Amino acid sequence: MRRPALRPAALAGVGLVVAAAGCVFAATGGAGAEGDARGASAGQARPAVRAAAAATVLDPGARPIAPALAGDDLDGKPVEPAEFRGQVVVLNVWGSWCGPCRAEADDLARLSGRTRPEGVRFLGINTRDRDRTAAQAFVRAHGLGFPSLHDPDGELLLRFPPALLNPQTIPSTLVIDRRGRIAVSIGGAVTDEELGPLVARVAEEGS
Repeated sequence: MRRPALRPAALAGVGLVVAAAGCVFAATGGAGAEGDARGASAGQARPAVRAAAAATVLDPGARPIAPALAGDDLDGKPVEPAEFRGQVVVLNVWGSWCGPCRAEADDLARLSGRTRPEGVRFLGINTRDRDRTAAQAFVRAHGLGFPSLHDPDGELLLRFPPALLNPQTIPSTLVIDRRGRIAVSIGGAVTDEELGPLVARVAEEGS
């Protein structure tokens, strides 16, 4: 049974948190398939691996500017911020070791292809995967057609406001509007039905 879709609403002030039913797995001790952070370095705190999605939708007047991102993708090719200028950007943080990341990946692949004609681009940040081979296999297995920056130490994640992108919550997704501002913050795995309406709302806004 699929979880109910997250419904955006008219907002005033900072935003509204919308939660979907599900379980939260805090990977602090022995972890099962959902929370096995094998990519984390020894002695490093394991992230909270979330199977449930919670979305914060920000009013346009309260949206912070997203930090500029640049670096290499999983094949070592540079990803330039200019490629995404003027586009709605869906930024997804994932790891090949993360069960909820696997659960949402096929939906992200479908939504990425469907929304590209509307000026929406997807960009991943691959975290905690020291070995790019595992991350590359994940991309192939789920047919992800969008690039992902390789960020094994989580350095890119630390550039974002922690209230909107907690580096210890994997997976996470941000929707960035055409002016480069963070419009939606989601902690946890999402489905096409949940994320699609939020992306559509931001894509319909004027630049």
